[in-house]
Amino acid sequence: MAPRRSRIWPPALACAGLALAMPWLTTARADAVVTTGTDGQARLPYWQIVDRGVSIRLVQRLPDQTRGFFQARGFSDADAERIARSCVFQTVFRNISKPPNPPTVEYDLHNWTVHAAGRQGAMKTREDWRQEWIARRAPKSAQLAFEWALLPTRQTYRPGDYNWGMSVFGLKPGARFDLDVVWRQYGRTHKARLKNMQCAPDIHPGPGAS
Repeated sequence: MAPRRSRIWPPALACAGLALAMPWLTTARADAVVTTGTDGQARLPYWQIVDRGVSIRLVQRLPDQTRGFFQARGFSDADAERIARSCVFQTVFRNISKPPNPPTVEYDLHNWTVHAAGRQGAMKTREDWRQEWIARRAPKSAQLAFEWALLPTRQTYRPGDYNWGMSVFGLKPGARFDLDVVWRQYGRTHKARLKNMQCAPDIHPGPGAS
C-alpha cells in the first residue's frame, strides 16, 4: 500500500476493473475551477482544474527540455525529436478530498479527448508508444525510461496521494487545442474542459532564461 500524503512513484496498479464494473454516468462539472497562468517552478504556462476532491495541472514542456531528457536516456536523436515535437506536458494529479468521507479518484486516459483543428481524438498513451518503440528498435533501457516518465494510462489515488508524469498529445509545437479531462469520484464520472491550451513553441531560450 502506498503511504498517505506521498507521491506514487513508481505508480501503483490502477483499479480499472472497479470503474468498468460501475455505470459511467458523466457529470459535466460546471462548478469546477479552471485556471491558467505561469507555473512558478517551470516558468511556463499551465492549465489547471480544481474540483471538490481533485486537482489536475498540465504544464508546458519546451521541446528542448524533452529532447535533452530522452537523449540522455539512450534514445537516438531522431527518436528524441519524435517525442519532443509531439506536444508534451507535465501533468500533476492530486487527490485533495478531505474527511469525513474522503473518496478515491480514478482516471483512464482513454476517456480523455483532444479537440484540435476541428477534429477530436485520443491521447497517445504508454501502450501506443510501446508498440512504436518496439517497431523502431529503440534500446530496451530507453523504452523503460520512457514508460516510467509518462503519466500512467490508468491510476487510482487515495486521499492525499499525488504523482506526475509527461502527457503526450500528438500535436505540432505551438498548436492550440481543448482537452476534456475525465475522472471518477464520489460514485460518478466527472468531466471538465480545459480550453485554448497551447503546445509549447519550439524555441531555444537556454536553461538559465527567465
